[in-house]
This record gives sequence, C-alpha cells and structure tokens, in this order.
Amino acid sequence: MQEELNILIQAQYPLIYLVTSEEDRAERTIANIAQMKQHQKRVFIWTVTHGIIEYGQPRHVTQHNTVSSEAAIEWVIRQRDPGIFIFKDLHPFLDSPVTTRWLRDAIASFKGMQKVIILMSPVQHIPIELEKELVVLDYALPDLAELNQVLSAQLEQTRTRRTTTETREKLLKSALGLTRDEAEKVYRKAYVKTNRLSETEVDIILSEKKQLIRRNGILEFIEEDETIDSVGGLEELKRWLHQRSNAFTERAREYGLPQPKGMLILGVPGCGKSLIAKTTARLWGLPLLRLDIGRVYDSAVGRSEANLRNALKTAESISPTILLIDELDKAFAGSAGSADSDGGTSSRIFGTFLTWMQEKTSPVFVMATANRVERLPGEFLRKGRFDEIFFVDLPNQEERKEIFKIHLSKRRREITRFDLEQLGKVSDGFSGAEIEQALVAAMYDAFAQDREFTQLDIIAAIKATQPLSRTMTEQVTALRDWARQRARPAAASVAEYHRLEF
Repeated sequence: MQEELNILIQAQYPLIYLVTSEEDRAERTIANIAQMKQHQKRVFIWTVTHGIIEYGQPRHVTQHNTVSSEAAIEWVIRQRDPGIFIFKDLHPFLDSPVTTRWLRDAIASFKGMQKVIILMSPVQHIPIELEKELVVLDYALPDLAELNQVLSAQLEQTRTRRTTTETREKLLKSALGLTRDEAEKVYRKAYVKTNRLSETEVDIILSEKKQLIRRNGILEFIEEDETIDSVGGLEELKRWLHQRSNAFTERAREYGLPQPKGMLILGVPGCGKSLIAKTTARLWGLPLLRLDIGRVYDSAVGRSEANLRNALKTAESISPTILLIDELDKAFAGSAGSADSDGGTSSRIFGTFLTWMQEKTSPVFVMATANRVERLPGEFLRKGRFDEIFFVDLPNQEERKEIFKIHLSKRRREITRFDLEQLGKVSDGFSGAEIEQALVAAMYDAFAQDREFTQLDIIAAIKATQPLSRTMTEQVTALRDWARQRARPAAASVAEYHRLEF
C-alpha cells in the first residue's frame, strides 16, 4: 500500500481517495512517504471540527478560518510550497456543488506543483463531476508482518517470556482480518482474561474477532456442529469436496494446482444444499462466513457498494475461508432492471460482486445455493465464474433410507425396530427436510399421548404431508430439465438423476 501511494504522489496525481477507517495508521504511512528524500513535503490534515492543522502539531495550532470545506480547499490552493493535504470525512460535503467546484479548481491549480489532496474516509462516495479526476485506493488491513509488530509490543509490555514460533504464528493468524487497533485490543483482552499470551488464548482471540466482524451486520461467522456424514446421499458432490479438502495448502500450490474459486449448488428446496455448504467448512478445516446481501443495501448514496466492498475485503483478509451466499437467486434477482426501482443500486452491487469473483486472487471459496435457476442472471452461470455447478435432485429410495437412518439415530440410540426399507418407499417424492419434519410430527403425536413413537406414526405423518414435489410439479420438472444438460448431478447415480417421475 505504501509503495502504491508513494508512486501516485511521485507521479503528481492531484487527487487521491483513500478508503479506510484506520486514520492514525494511514496518517503514519502518508507521513513516512512525505519524509522520503524524493518528496520532502509537509503534511496538513483537515477536519470539520478543527480545520487545517499541520501533522504532528497540537490541535489548537490551526490555520484560521479553515473549518468550512470550501475555505480549507481555497487555503490549499493559495499555498505555494509542496505539500500533502489530507481531508478527513469530506464525503458528506461532496454533494455540495460549491465544494466539488473548489476541488476541481484545486486540481487545475496543482499542475506543475508538488501538491496532492488525499480524501480519507471509511465511505467511498464520488460525485460524477470528480470520477475522471481522482484515483481510489483501498487501504489494506494489516498483514502478518504488521500484526507481528503489534504482538511483539504487547508481549514486551506484559513482560511475557519468549513464545515458540508455532504459538506466535497461531496468535498472528487468529488476528488476521482485524485493524491494528482491534488486534491490540483483542491481544490485551486475551492477556487480561488469562494473564498470559500463549497458544491456548487463540480461542479467546477468535471469539472476540467473530464479535468484531459481526458488528457490521453483513458478514456472519457460522459454526456448524454437523459433519458432512450427516448429509444423506449426494455421493458425487461429497467425493468432489473430499478431493479438494487440501486445495488451499502450500503442497497443492507446489503441485501446480490453482486455488478453487467456488461452486454453485442448484436444486429442489429442502434437499440439503445449505447443509452441504456449512459442513464443508468442517471438512476443509476453514472458517465459514455468510454474506447477507439484503443487509448490504443502504439508503445513503454509494453506501451499499461500500458495504459490499468492505465485507469482501474482510473475507479476503482472513482467507483461506469459505464465503456462503444462501439463495443466490433471491439475493440478485431483478438486478438487471434495477434502474427504475432503486436507481441502479442493485445493478452496481451485482457488477461489483461479479468483478470481484472474476478478479480475486485470494483464497476465498464462494459457496452459493439457489432454488430458482430462471431467476439467476446469466453472468453467474458462464464457465469460469464457478469451478462447478451441481444439481441436487430429490433423494431416491436408497438415499431416503439413509436420511431416515441419520435422523432416527440422532433421536434414538436403538433404531432396529424401524423398517427403513418401508419408510424409504412410502416417502417417495419427499425432500430431506420434509422427511425430518415428518419424523418430528410423528414424535409430537406420540409425545402428546405419553408413549414412544412407532413406525406407524411416521407413516401416518408422511401420508398426511403433501411434499413440495407434488404441489410444485411444474417448477421441479423445469428445474430438472434445465439441469440435465447444464449442471453436474450431486447424486452418485446419473441414471437416477435423469428420472422424471416422482
């Protein structure tokens, strides 16, 4: 980041937009650049509360009458000496035609002069008048080297004795994705709770880290107790996932394998798509983050796109990780025609996400699920966006038997009294979720009568249920017809996948 910023300043870019919430850290970086031999510039900082103050000077040593944004920019234009001028949180004022015009005047006056304005804000908001005039930089979160400085300072402050290389590595990786200040706080908290910083405190740091990431309300840590063996059937999909369980290791890179991009799981509702996504995290030993697209939207102009960029940046910073987007068809439905309904916000968010998927180099594996393929924008389905598109059909008889066995075993130690063969037959057309609900309904009936539930109770509950495959026959048939030529079957038997009867 420092190198890129240095190049832009040296190349006399007049206006730079630095997107960051870490003001102190970004200021130190800019001050370091200003002191380099090729620059030797003074640094000034503007805030709406204090006006313009030279970096390193007390707050009361301010330039007079520079609190308003227009007066501050005019003051910058009048300066004849080289300088870097940081404007903090100017974005609310950029909707003012006067402020925008002053910025454009400043850009014109900077030609041939060693002066640059840096707009520093956690929110990216660029008026159309300035789109061609500035360059946008996202200030990266601390890497392992910088976190190592934070950890070393904390160890020295707490007079902790030397730690092993392995312990230090775990403590550092557990803090990836946090700002420098957040990392300092979680290290202090871990020390306060246990009076030490060792490998055993990693769980404390991870727990606090989850809370910090959940604060924005867009990304959510998902912890799943179930393993992939809890998913009935889908053997072809499981085999594909098992093959890639070590795909993010250095050994895979040395072998010459590229990092997996992601997978899209299409299928009938209730057939285990979301559960597969959640249990893959345990299989691969990676953290699982869920991205809620609905929470990305914000009424403020430009805020929605900034929310998505920040969420994706956070996911990248703690990679390797799995990013789950449930019901992708609902998340991006209607994005193509959003100009009339929301001013094009949905289209811009959709474009931002597609560009990120295409260009990302960080090991973030996107697992997306969808029920209605006709609602998905075609751009998601083209080759190269996902590594594979799987179709999850209704379970066949053998898979239904396995699903019954899994759910019965969760609730009773001894299940030999149940005829799984019969249960598999009478539940034809049922999804995995419908099978579970039929079993729960049978247990409630028996519980209300103060007795143990039986095979007949389950059969009665099944016969009382109309599965989705019968109430929405046309939709399920259309989905199967689409998937036959365009997706890979998740079940082991391709012949079973091609059947059309329920």
